[in-house]
Amino acid sequence: MSNSSFPVIAALDALTGALFLLAALGVVATRQVLASLQLFIWQSLLLTLSAVLLGIALASVHLFAVAAITIATKTLLIPWLLRRTVAAEVYRTREIERAINIPISLLLSAALIVLAYVIANPILATVTAPFATINLPLGLAAIFLGAFTIVVRREAVPQMLGLLAVENGVFFSGIAIVPSLPVIAELAAAVDVPVIALVVGLLMRQIYRRLGTTSVGHLAALREQ
Repeated sequence: MSNSSFPVIAALDALTGALFLLAALGVVATRQVLASLQLFIWQSLLLTLSAVLLGIALASVHLFAVAAITIATKTLLIPWLLRRTVAAEVYRTREIERAINIPISLLLSAALIVLAYVIANPILATVTAPFATINLPLGLAAIFLGAFTIVVRREAVPQMLGLLAVENGVFFSGIAIVPSLPVIAELAAAVDVPVIALVVGLLMRQIYRRLGTTSVGHLAALREQ
């Protein structure tokens, strides 16, 4: 592709990255399990779009493969597995229990985003990939927000979605830095992650049947009889 098309694709990728990060913030802020799942799907779609844009700009078949695998696993297979295995009541119940309230969570999230840009700056000085300046800091910010979601949530399913959001952030950064490498990792994730989602979903279903909740606070209080 001609260099004249790069600014247009870079602008579209920047917009995609901003929405990608907004979805990560939404996962931190939302109170509902179903909304967390829907935001994860949207984030995965935006990761797919970024991979397609970079694939067009760099003429990389690997990035098109990443996009196809992401669509198949993270927007279709994993949500389907979670909806089939986790009790429907979990999605209808508001997720009230949090370690930190929403306003403070958003303030800390803003600090994590700033930290991600601070950490990304020295790394960008050593990277020559054309889209790294867009994807790397946004991907790092998504990683931090996903990890933060795991810490502040008190529901098992959103915590797992936070872990998957961390993986999305890793791939969002990786597709810009090493376009040929993420497809290898994505193929591995295409096998491992759905299996993990299936096992966790089945486990949460059994726990909900026995206890009527999937709150981590309640699970931590269990003792061997």
